[in-house]
Amino acid sequence: MQKQITEANFRLLLDSLLFKGQRVVGPRRSGSTVLYEPLASASDLVIDELPRRSVKEAFFPVCEDLLEYRKEGQQVQLTDVTPERFPETVLIGVRPCDAAAVPVLDAVFSWDYKDQFFLERRARTTIIGLACTTADDACFCTAVGLSPHDPKGADLMLTPLVGGGFLVESQSDKGEAFLETWKDRFAERDGTQPQELATPATQPFDLKKIKAWLDKHFEDAAWDSIATRCVGCGACAFVCPACHCFDIVDEGSEKAGKRRKFWDACGFSKFTNHASGHNPRDLQPKRYRNRIMHKFKYYDDKFGQTLCTGCGRCIRICPVGIDIAGVLEEIEGK
Repeated sequence: MQKQITEANFRLLLDSLLFKGQRVVGPRRSGSTVLYEPLASASDLVIDELPRRSVKEAFFPVCEDLLEYRKEGQQVQLTDVTPERFPETVLIGVRPCDAAAVPVLDAVFSWDYKDQFFLERRARTTIIGLACTTADDACFCTAVGLSPHDPKGADLMLTPLVGGGFLVESQSDKGEAFLETWKDRFAERDGTQPQELATPATQPFDLKKIKAWLDKHFEDAAWDSIATRCVGCGACAFVCPACHCFDIVDEGSEKAGKRRKFWDACGFSKFTNHASGHNPRDLQPKRYRNRIMHKFKYYDDKFGQTLCTGCGRCIRICPVGIDIAGVLEEIEGK
């Protein structure tokens, strides 16, 4: 279904959602940085800048409690955190590179174990995507098979129109239900043309060729040159919309505490450190190799898709200037 909405009605829609007590999360300026955060009013929404961190935090928080424990005498009391408490949420202004990562995470968190924390948040969230009309030098979504208006992962997709307002296209039953609930805010499409969309500069990669090289070159001197600059800070994994490594830790004392799930990253030096003291990825090139292998080989082997949406955040944030698109170009040229 296609509809359109004026800029004024779009802002009124947001305020109406908030007035009814709906939790609405979207790009919002926090100090000097734009982040996906709960909105207090329609005026909070920023639609002309990619948030610094990805939207995965809406489903997979940096840190979350799994249970609490308390010991009294010989008795241990466990209190579970119930996912049913998670609020219904509308995620709005989600860029295609972020929305496309959500189905990628779906496969991980519903594979051999059903992660009810992730899946319950997912079920209770409606994703409203926003097509991109600008791109910078770090954007490379088109190089990994996506586009600045790709609807993958979105329930509704907004595309800016010439003269203002948005074309609105439903992509799921959730999207249809949202349009029906708020039909007074939307109008029939009148033929107004979409604005010209962004055109990322990076040329499409031959992902099959890259994977074929990775299949045969786990041990290769090229990894030393490719990864020699990596300092193992983990920033790339923490801003990536598709990275999903985590650790589970008990915090507290013998008497009381919490079991918590934290983000982790394969680039950290202790990520694969065994209790014996042995570390199979004892050098940084091995750890960076795993990052590339995971995104463009291992995940593809398991789920048939690439663990990268070309958002470019890792390029922008890397303190030593590693460009993953440049790394892929180097591998493709071998």
